[in-house]
Amino acid sequence: MPIRYFDMFAGIGGFRSALEAIGGFECVGYCEIDKYARQAYEAMYNTEGELFFEDATKIVPEQLPDIDLICGGLIIMLICL
Repeated sequence: MPIRYFDMFAGIGGFRSALEAIGGFECVGYCEIDKYARQAYEAMYNTEGELFFEDATKIVPEQLPDIDLICGGLIIMLICL
């Protein structure tokens, strides 16, 4: 039985790529507010039948399906002047 996960702040799917490479994981949904990152994500992965949320602040945890893992990606950029 695969480990079911939800991909928060999905970006272009870094966590998803890693979990698919390992195997044994099933993505049940994702969340990404940036439309360009979301377009790339949806072009790279078959998201048919998965839940999608644009805004993480509007997710009601009780309405999520049964999941085993929540992934959360975040890139922090520092600019030194």
